[in-house]
Amino acid sequence: MELVAPAGNFDKLYYAYTYGADAAYIGLKRFSLRVKADNFYEKEYEKIIDLKKKYPEKKLFCALNISFHNKDIDNFISDLDYFRHYPIDSFIIQDIGMVSIIQKYFPKAALHLSTQANCINREAVKMYKNLGFKRVVLGREASLAEISEIKDAVPEMELEVFAHGAMCIAYSGRCLMSAYMNGRSANSGFCSHSCRWEYNVLSQLPKSGQLVLEEKERPGEYFPVFEGEDFTAVLSSKDLCMIDYLPEMKAAGVDSLKIEGRMKSIYYVALVTRAYRKALDVLEGKITKQQAAPFVEELYNASHREFATGFFFSKENANKTTTGASDSPYELCASIGNSLSDSEEKVIFANAQLTEKKRATELETMHPAARIAKEADYAAHPEKRPPIISPKTGYRFYTYNAMNKVASKDCNANNASNLLEFIAPDVASISAKDKDYQLINPETGEILSWVCHGHPCLIYTNLPLVQGMLVRTNNVRFGLEQHR
Repeated sequence: MELVAPAGNFDKLYYAYTYGADAAYIGLKRFSLRVKADNFYEKEYEKIIDLKKKYPEKKLFCALNISFHNKDIDNFISDLDYFRHYPIDSFIIQDIGMVSIIQKYFPKAALHLSTQANCINREAVKMYKNLGFKRVVLGREASLAEISEIKDAVPEMELEVFAHGAMCIAYSGRCLMSAYMNGRSANSGFCSHSCRWEYNVLSQLPKSGQLVLEEKERPGEYFPVFEGEDFTAVLSSKDLCMIDYLPEMKAAGVDSLKIEGRMKSIYYVALVTRAYRKALDVLEGKITKQQAAPFVEELYNASHREFATGFFFSKENANKTTTGASDSPYELCASIGNSLSDSEEKVIFANAQLTEKKRATELETMHPAARIAKEADYAAHPEKRPPIISPKTGYRFYTYNAMNKVASKDCNANNASNLLEFIAPDVASISAKDKDYQLINPETGEILSWVCHGHPCLIYTNLPLVQGMLVRTNNVRFGLEQHR
């Protein structure tokens, strides 16, 4: 089975490919149902073209899954020259009006039907096949038994299903709740996830006995509750997780597994993609279940709500709701870039020697009394004069792209050693304490006591790091239970 991962921006696309996805789906400008994702714009297509040259076997899908108004179609056609720059292998659409437009202007790109089209039966799949669709992303309400029947009826149609991520309480995500409550239409990409807010249930209409909801942040504003035979219109769903049931999905005829989450973090995309990659490798006989186990276990270190199996086995499972979320016990703090060459390392040590010389010159030219005061100040505040790096046998420099603050033991408020963990596509995690690495200012050769986003930094270590690794720390600010 193919593995399709989300990519809300270029960095996420890189990690989706690097951590094991066979394909990734992106959104462009105003035509995606995740307009709050960064999406893609300007000349990012140049970087994507270069990335696809690095991964020629990987595919790029473009989500054009909004409901198009006339003006949206006009805007799309006016931007055609821009869209043609992207190496798009297929378009994911729900609006039937876009079929002939894609076929006309992008004849080499395949058509994939979006899950938003609510396709969950064999007759609908046959119709979409006749329209020229290569793949159907089935509605999330389809069970494995129904998927098997569809595959038997239309074996030549590729079937893709969501296997992991957030579920929407509305029918295949076609929700009006957000638009009703605050004017942000989910069907145009502006969903505010209103179903996941916190509500009080009140009996506000005594004559009819109708229940209403009062949202926590909107006291005094009431929203009616509509209840059907086996549903309530306003509920917060669990997250989908099918990683333990991939054999059943394959047996049902699923061709492609999809991970939800274009608005999720790089860390989420990397961990979840990697977990499913390893689980699929087990299914294909490439590795053993024991080899995959530590990677699959890491799935639960990505933020998520309580997991369920959706509609695949029973709608009763999907109808069980939840509250709150399980935050990750880790915080992503950096990514690892390329290792420095020998000549580049010599420059770093030369910069360190120059810094040391400048310091000595500064003190030598001071008045003796001023020098004594300055040295006393440095002794009281050593962070003002960080130590200078010196060569260590077996150590290498790597680019350290900081995202969140990391502090050394002396800089931590609780004076605890700052444990870094490095993860990679084929490395579940490598742990490093303060003694195992040094963070270096490349311009001065100084050993940094802390670093955060926007600070130029190298990491000097004897650990076997590789480009594309992510660096995390245990997030002590969260002590939340992880729901399995």
